[in-house]
Amino acid sequence: MKKQSNLFKLLFLFLAFFSFLNINAQEMTVTGVVTDASNGMPLPGVTVAIKGTTIGTITTPDGTYTLKANKGQILVYSFIGYKNVESVIGDQSQINIALDADVIGMEEVVVIGYGTSKKKDLTGSIQTVSADDFNQGVLSSPQQLINGKVAGVQITDGGGAPGEGATIRIRGGSSLSASNDPLIIIDGVPLDNSGVSGMRNPLNVVNPNDIETFTVLKDASATAIYGSRASNGVILITTKKGKASGLQVDYSGNVSVATPASKLDMLSADEYREVLADKFPGNVGLLGTANTDWQDEVYRNAISTDHNLALSGMVVENLPYRLSVGYNNTNGILDESSMERTTASLNLNPSLFDDHLRVNIAAKGMFINNNFSNQGAVGAAISMDPTQVIRGDEYAAYGGYFAWARPDGSPNGNAPDNPRALIDQRVDKSKVNRFVGNAQFDYKFHFLPDLRANLNLGLDMSEGKDDDGIQTLPGAAWDTDAYLRGGGYNTYVQKKENKLLDFYLQYTKALPSIDSRFDVMGGYSWQHFWAENTSGSWFNLPNEDGEYVRDPENLTRNENYLVSFFGRLNYILSDKYYVTFTLRNDGSSRFSEENRWGLFPSVALAWNMKEESFLSNSDVLSTLKMKVGYGVTGQQDIGSDYGYFGTYKSGQPTAQYMYYNSLTGSYDRIPMTTIRPNGYDENLKWEETTTYNVGFDYGFLNNRISGTLDVYLRETKDLLNQIPVPAGANLTNELVTNVGSLENKGFEFTVNATAIQNNDFTWDIGANVTYNQNEITKLTRVEDPNYLGVQTGGISGGTGNLVQIHQVGQAAGSFFVYQQVYDNDGNPIEGVYIDRDENGEFNESDLMVYKQSAPKVMLGLNTSLTYKNWDFSLVGRANLGQYVYNNMASNTGWYNSMQISGEYLNNLNRDVFNTNFNSAQYLSSYYVQKASFFRMDNITLGYDMSDLLNNSFKMRVYSSVNNAFVITGYEGLDPEVSGGIDNNVYPRPRTFLLGVNVTF
Repeated sequence: MKKQSNLFKLLFLFLAFFSFLNINAQEMTVTGVVTDASNGMPLPGVTVAIKGTTIGTITTPDGTYTLKANKGQILVYSFIGYKNVESVIGDQSQINIALDADVIGMEEVVVIGYGTSKKKDLTGSIQTVSADDFNQGVLSSPQQLINGKVAGVQITDGGGAPGEGATIRIRGGSSLSASNDPLIIIDGVPLDNSGVSGMRNPLNVVNPNDIETFTVLKDASATAIYGSRASNGVILITTKKGKASGLQVDYSGNVSVATPASKLDMLSADEYREVLADKFPGNVGLLGTANTDWQDEVYRNAISTDHNLALSGMVVENLPYRLSVGYNNTNGILDESSMERTTASLNLNPSLFDDHLRVNIAAKGMFINNNFSNQGAVGAAISMDPTQVIRGDEYAAYGGYFAWARPDGSPNGNAPDNPRALIDQRVDKSKVNRFVGNAQFDYKFHFLPDLRANLNLGLDMSEGKDDDGIQTLPGAAWDTDAYLRGGGYNTYVQKKENKLLDFYLQYTKALPSIDSRFDVMGGYSWQHFWAENTSGSWFNLPNEDGEYVRDPENLTRNENYLVSFFGRLNYILSDKYYVTFTLRNDGSSRFSEENRWGLFPSVALAWNMKEESFLSNSDVLSTLKMKVGYGVTGQQDIGSDYGYFGTYKSGQPTAQYMYYNSLTGSYDRIPMTTIRPNGYDENLKWEETTTYNVGFDYGFLNNRISGTLDVYLRETKDLLNQIPVPAGANLTNELVTNVGSLENKGFEFTVNATAIQNNDFTWDIGANVTYNQNEITKLTRVEDPNYLGVQTGGISGGTGNLVQIHQVGQAAGSFFVYQQVYDNDGNPIEGVYIDRDENGEFNESDLMVYKQSAPKVMLGLNTSLTYKNWDFSLVGRANLGQYVYNNMASNTGWYNSMQISGEYLNNLNRDVFNTNFNSAQYLSSYYVQKASFFRMDNITLGYDMSDLLNNSFKMRVYSSVNNAFVITGYEGLDPEVSGGIDNNVYPRPRTFLLGVNVTF
């Protein structure tokens, strides 16, 4: 055995020796030079690595390299701004490589108004976010795909409800009374901004998984082609199309768990008992024996799922298709709230007559079942006494739920409602069906291929209706009568239609003799909006006379037309100098014949400085283009289709005409309801916004570092404002008319960089900064030094309290409060404010404009890293310089609010320990609190399993967390509040997700 063992040892040494000789025989020294393929210049700093190993080197200043490697191995040459090259080592010992520049993005085709353009040919301020760059994680609504990704665009979700809508602002608001929402166009069909009843977000018509690109048009030179609807910017959404290839199946699915990210800081039951015994010992008899956290009772951990399946390919020759279906079941953290959405999408893109006729047919259907739950429970959970039980046998008369009652047993309508009763004793559901589709025909004339005709026919139809909408017992009753009658029903049905016809001709021509090219386009657009609303309500049980009380059914119909002529001219000289001119003439039925038509011009100039001789040879600078634009856009979404002529409104059934009956000697009622005229302005017209824009597109190292810088000024005139009118001059004391003006000015800066890129590792970084200053410059027809402005910003608490104002010289929606006085310790002194007019009296003349609700600076940050099969990404946002009125604290943060009449109790916000306020101080500047924040919207980690599977089968698994954390000094529930007033907002959840994407 010993001899055999020695034999094996000798054999092992023998094989090892020859293996060593063989390895050394294969190893060789490889040298070479790496150059730029365009000019032959050597490239220093190029990484030369052996594929699949960590062995490598970099080129010297003269572009040379030396590396030991084995025959058959693969060398990878990589350098920022150039395309990677691979070379297999053969018998040669010298390998010279020429790298081609990788000019990122400049040949990219982007969607613009009525057509497309190469990115390098753009003259306006346009930013596109494609599917590869969309935000990840839980995305139940389309706007979440680009939140934080586009400079100048602020997206504020309305709260954490499933499928919640969002407030979208592009370069600040341009109106006070009309809409500030951008025009949204999906596959060529402009949507009606008024939304659909029963649906939280009109954008939910399109499944986020079906979207290919978001394109944001920001300045007037880009938006003026849409004329009277473009003052607030334009968002173009394009969906994914089929590809001319074999069948491809894509599946994506995920499951997520949403948890309450935070709760409002209210007193616990024990703290509450202690404070009540100290402040109101006579009311301790109202205390209960429980320890109830009402916020815990209404919130939950919610599990949701999302599934999407898409088939794409070619049906027959020249007929690419994409068919997708999606199912989303999102449950909210407020108990019972949910959204169940089914979507279907079909895109057909045939090419006929030797590619002279291209057809795009897009159809999107959406079916939504919403359960809104009862969001009144959010506020009730904050104010409800924490010492009370949720249910009890002694409350059988109220369905078993605790309720504050009056001596006669009826529920006290002034007291907080039982939050669980609000949820359990109300059904508030809706069903919405919607279809958006269009057929677009683009024909290139056979006899003149430079001439194209484009016809777009579109239809947007929707129907929204409630599903029972039952209100029952005390928690959800409108009032005592409703409760005694067993609750009641609210019903509504809304039907809407939006029809579209667009037609334009476009002629494109190259002029080689003068190194120029141009295209000219002219067209016609017709759009008709129609809506019908039916609503009604009735009690569930008869009244004392045995009659069911039902309000008359209310039926309203509205419609408006928009007819337009538009044109655009683009001229490009030597790929250096660009001119774009657009003109649109809009006619809207919302205005009288004298004001019906408006002309909206724009002009933009661009200079591609990189192509000039003094920059063309720069190895560092790859893009530098200067853009200057001017244009006028309009705003005709004024909230009324008939604001320029007289309309009438029916009074309540009890409001009837009286007459003297001579036979009886008494006054009797005429059995006819009154009809009263509404005020109107026959000269009403659209608001107009003039925008000036100067911008630069830049890029370095073959656009591995690239971005934009834009500086803008937007001036809105003929601003709609509600002004007082002399008695007898009209049918009302106040009138909405065109009298005001405001301006927005600021800058936007974006930067995107690929910091590292090689075979195994890539690191991309993106950031954007936006600064916007909003100022009202006029609100009345004549200068009036005594005119304060338009007070707005209603709050909870008191009667008719308003905490904001539109005032000349200030930002729209600035806070309008009393200036709080503080003691030496920095604590507010109750009821003591600055006498600003120094007249020795304290009254409304001492109110002051104090801070603004809109952020002065917005930041968007994102980064993504890939290492081999792993990927990791972060997306975050920051709003700086914004303030929020903390209505949660002002309404529940004073001791006397614990008991109002001795009949019931309210909980207290812990902020009361900071103020020690005994009485309400709603108009104190103390409650206008700094709300700057940084929010980490999404963190995602994924792994591509394709290498482990068949090459035709690709799979990626990933996990993410949405709303990961918020850094802020704001002491309320959430610093991100649309409109600036923090009041009864459905909290944003923190969501954990596990998902998979499969393609085969």
